[in-house]
Amino acid sequence: MFAAATVALLITVSLTLARAVLGPSVFDRLLATNTIGTCTVLLLAVIGFLTGRPEFLDLALVYGLLNLVGTVAVLKFFHDRKPIERPPENEAAR
Repeated sequence: MFAAATVALLITVSLTLARAVLGPSVFDRLLATNTIGTCTVLLLAVIGFLTGRPEFLDLALVYGLLNLVGTVAVLKFFHDRKPIERPPENEAAR
């Protein structure tokens, strides 16, 4: 059963990776990378359970926190970014 969950998570990551590459906007790509990070956390937890190594759960928690901080940082960057405004073209200056 856990092997099936692992396969399902790997399929989800591959489909989300395609969405990250083909995404039309930055926010679609950011959502896809955040989903990949979440699936990676779940994959680490499942692999840790299957192998009987509880330290994988610690790694999954740290990776989840890094995923959250990275997502908030990128969103803050794109929220505060101002669009580049072109100076008005003056026909008399030509």
